[in-house]
Amino acid sequence: MLTSTPVREVVEKAKSGERLTDENALLLFERANLIDLGEGADAVRWRLHSEPVVTYIVDRNVNYTNTCITYCKFCAFYRPPGHPEEYTLTQEQLGQKIRETKAAGGVQILLQGGHHPYYKIEWYEEMLRFMKTFDIHVHGFSPSEITHIAQLSKLTLAETIRRLRSAGLDTIPGGGAEILVDRVRREISPLKLMTDGWLEVMREAHAQGMKTTCTMMYGHVETYADRVEHLRRLREVQDESLARGNGGGFTAFICWSLQAPNTELAHLPPTGGHEYLKTLAVARMYLDNIPNLQSSWVTQGEKIGQMALKYGANDMGSTMMEENVVSQAGATFRMPEPVIARVIRDFGYVPKRRDCYYRVLE
Repeated sequence: MLTSTPVREVVEKAKSGERLTDENALLLFERANLIDLGEGADAVRWRLHSEPVVTYIVDRNVNYTNTCITYCKFCAFYRPPGHPEEYTLTQEQLGQKIRETKAAGGVQILLQGGHHPYYKIEWYEEMLRFMKTFDIHVHGFSPSEITHIAQLSKLTLAETIRRLRSAGLDTIPGGGAEILVDRVRREISPLKLMTDGWLEVMREAHAQGMKTTCTMMYGHVETYADRVEHLRRLREVQDESLARGNGGGFTAFICWSLQAPNTELAHLPPTGGHEYLKTLAVARMYLDNIPNLQSSWVTQGEKIGQMALKYGANDMGSTMMEENVVSQAGATFRMPEPVIARVIRDFGYVPKRRDCYYRVLE
């Protein structure tokens, strides 16, 4: 397949380590073929990670409550207050999940829930202190949850993060980013915080010395230009964090496609593996200051999840002992640790366990 000269120039620019412009990224989205995208993204991956190692983490997603008052159109997990299926985990249930995780070699709990209308910060502090009695890393909440806690508790964002950290919160996942463009957010999640609010939580967490991840959920009402704008905002926040000299607040970027079944967006056509690999590859070339990219096998399945390792991903994410959110929307892929290790080896890499800071665990 003949490739237009402008596309080749952008790919070579990325391979050489030169920073891509927004216009470059949009050109790749609109005109590049998968072969060129894979070539460029893989070159960037090897420049950042010169060893043939692909990492993964043994952990568990724990959703402490499904009660939520933001009613996002893409979510099949939440239940409104008073719904017969709403729940909040007891300490006994939470403790059992942590014990099972540690027994399986797990080193982390990914803790997320809904925007509960009644729980103020003291409730979250008590939960975190209980969790830390098990000596496990808590990668918890999302920017929208943290803002919700702050507003309900009548606290500043900075004080809320300080108190959650003091109670045991170690790092913050990048959930709830969706697309960081207000027009898109007003359409799919109008009651959730807007773009600047999401970014403000990450800036404050980074300023307090915390590490976080960042994400993108694409394939709904956004345009390619919106995806580029999303990536631009992430790269900008990481630049600011690096300028403080703390090594960069974002440890990793993870993207996945909308899982539409059982949601209000079920009428939208699904995006497939081609669109996923394209988005991942463009992100790897554009996000030159974010060290790690995860493969989203949970939404894409084993084969596309494996192909992601040739399109910029250097990490297979979590063994996902438990997952309750995208599975409610129809994603049912499962890969236990031996399968993840085989998938990595089959592509010529060495599988290694890691922690939340992407440090290899020997």
